[in-house]
Amino acid sequence: MSYYQTYNYYRPSFFGGFRFFPPVIKTLLLTNAGIFIFVYFMDYFSVRGVQVSYYIKSIFALYPIFSSISGIPAFHIWQLLTYMFLHAGFMHLFLNMFALWMFGMELENNWGSKRFLFYYIACGIIAGISNLIFGPIFGQDGATIGASGAVYGILLAYGVIFPNRQIYLYFLFPIRAKYFVMLFIGLEIFAGVTGTQDGIAHFAHLGGAAGGYLLLVLEKYKYKIYHYAKDFLKIYQKPDRFTQRKADEISEAKYFDLNNIEPEELQKKLDEILDKIGKVGYQNLTEEEKKILYEASKKL
Repeated sequence: MSYYQTYNYYRPSFFGGFRFFPPVIKTLLLTNAGIFIFVYFMDYFSVRGVQVSYYIKSIFALYPIFSSISGIPAFHIWQLLTYMFLHAGFMHLFLNMFALWMFGMELENNWGSKRFLFYYIACGIIAGISNLIFGPIFGQDGATIGASGAVYGILLAYGVIFPNRQIYLYFLFPIRAKYFVMLFIGLEIFAGVTGTQDGIAHFAHLGGAAGGYLLLVLEKYKYKIYHYAKDFLKIYQKPDRFTQRKADEISEAKYFDLNNIEPEELQKKLDEILDKIGKVGYQNLTEEEKKILYEASKKL
């Protein structure tokens, strides 16, 4: 593993190689692509004159609880999860996955994989519920498929956490992330309220963004409560005067000198750091580990 790959592991770039993508992003990209290919090939098979792909979508796409369309498949609770992994066409899949890569890479590296996955799935489920409630009111009464709701939650989080990052709209026009998010959400509100019949689940998009914002607020509120409670309990915590810490439990912080370390040992250490980033995020590295990455990046 080169210093260049190490430095770019936690940056949203394809240049580091697909194998250096964070695990959840990589899994979501492969899963969505794999399911799309599978369903596509099921178009060529039929049972009793009906394409197998239709049966798949009738079971796993998200259908309204009550619909005015006769013969529409029934709603099932698991559809709130499974609809996110079905897509209407290649461009639908590509745009969702491109946005997931573009905005999700840095979020997962910043948050850690478990938190990122929970946030992504939760935004998708909230988006589905939103579309079930508001979609029929504004004339959107068909099936809902696609990861767009969850992706809009990712987009919202990126705009909140990195508001001043430059994004190039249509790869030409620079715009700050916070204004980019405002623009897209404004367009979705307009399209949803005006009842456009373009076949797009606008209220799933809005629900994903709203759900993402709610999750961020609740998490911040929960953290504050935990922080204050921990400080409050310290008042009643009595120090243990009779327990001595063993000598082997005490260690001084140390930093690796990259100029005086064997290449094999440095390589092993870098691999361990990269694995840790993939599991818990860059922010959970120790100061020693961050120092190693920083010193390595200067050798580029």
